[in-house]
Amino acid sequence: MNTPLRRLATVVLVMFLALLGSVTTVQYLQAGSLNNDPRNVRTLYREFGNARGSIVVAGEAVASSTPVDDAFGYQRVYADGPLWSAVTGFYSIANGAGWGLEDTADDVLTGRSDRLFFSRLRDVLTGRSPEGATVETTLDPAAQRAARDALGGQRGAVVALDPRTGAVLALVSTPGYDPNALAVHDTAAASAAFSELLAAEGNPLRSKASQELYPPGSTFKLVTAAAALESGRYTAGSTLPAPTELPLPQSTRTLGNFGGGGCGADPVSLAEALRVSCNTAFASLGIDLGADALRAQAEAFGFGTTVEDLLPSTATSAFPEAPDGAQTALAAIGQGDVTATPLQMAMVAAAIANGGTLMRPYLVDTVRAADLSVVSTTEPDVLAEPVSEETAATLTQMMLGVVESGSGTAARIGGVAVAGKTGTAQTTADVAPHAWFTAFAPAEDPQVAVAVLVENGGDLGSDATGGRVAAPVARAVLEAVLAP
Repeated sequence: MNTPLRRLATVVLVMFLALLGSVTTVQYLQAGSLNNDPRNVRTLYREFGNARGSIVVAGEAVASSTPVDDAFGYQRVYADGPLWSAVTGFYSIANGAGWGLEDTADDVLTGRSDRLFFSRLRDVLTGRSPEGATVETTLDPAAQRAARDALGGQRGAVVALDPRTGAVLALVSTPGYDPNALAVHDTAAASAAFSELLAAEGNPLRSKASQELYPPGSTFKLVTAAAALESGRYTAGSTLPAPTELPLPQSTRTLGNFGGGGCGADPVSLAEALRVSCNTAFASLGIDLGADALRAQAEAFGFGTTVEDLLPSTATSAFPEAPDGAQTALAAIGQGDVTATPLQMAMVAAAIANGGTLMRPYLVDTVRAADLSVVSTTEPDVLAEPVSEETAATLTQMMLGVVESGSGTAARIGGVAVAGKTGTAQTTADVAPHAWFTAFAPAEDPQVAVAVLVENGGDLGSDATGGRVAAPVARAVLEAVLAP
């Protein structure tokens, strides 16, 4: 072979190898990123051309895919969208899968999950169009509607749990939004709806039940009381100083009680301090216990831990790292730098209700393939044991006093023993306090634990207390769950 032919053959070989390398890179190494690129229209057509699985509550689909006569093939439809928006989230051509189960369960809803391998193989062999799996939730529609209706036009959140298993019975955030506006196949309209929601008052796209943090106010006194009882140094009858004003250590400030009054006596018992929600008594108790004991007890209840796979971007409740004396006193009454989600405070109540054992909250009960075969079922799982059974029993008796004759009488239900705790959390001087209530019932055999938050006092504004505003909402949810 002469020199020119050898050179030409070498160039052709190099070009062939370069072409082979380029094809390999695109089709193998970059396949995943190209498939997931939001600009890849073929991916959108493929995903919307297949039937996405439904999200089901008590046998009824609250999110489903309906065949339509357009380029995408299926339209995502949400039944009573605003009621379930904090749970479902949305699935949108313009904005993807967002915020709720549409996000965390996306792999099974689309059918891409490894758990659905045999279902995909069956579809290939039989020539059937691929279908996603159905996600069956733990939610109780009566409790969900009761929570939404009781909150009304107020901004807030409700979380209800089955303390025996951790199953989420209700998860409501108001204001909600209509995911149908984001699911339309008109990308311009979907993008405009998303931008409008981002700018809307009350931040409806974010779940106040699990994604936002608030000072828990006096509901945190349950954690402080638990730390005191667990220390072995206190009982329900132990007396605490309860002055009208308490000088805060390492500070020139003083702490008063709600309304500026006393707590009925000075000193008061631990049980009485919880019943009337005495700030000065619990602040002095927190100082005596110390920040480390309070933090350890809070973390035992789940503070500092994110509940994985429940919902996306679940916020982590927190106790301050290194508070001084004044900050420790404020933290003991749920003020200062203590932050919590309504989900977290429902977990505190649920652990007490369950004899000191905290079950891991879960929202998905069963995943079913398109042929209705069970892909997976969630088994109840112990998350922690924050208090002893004895401490839980003592706290239950103390919480009964709150509802029977203390600050939470608005949560009373005829013929049902309700254990609860109110909270009124100050934010800034110019803003109305948040109203809280957490409870469980029936006290002798708890079936539901609930936490309610109403932002900035709701309809009562600066005149609000947890007992006046949040307790009636909790009562409505408890009644809905316990109804025969």
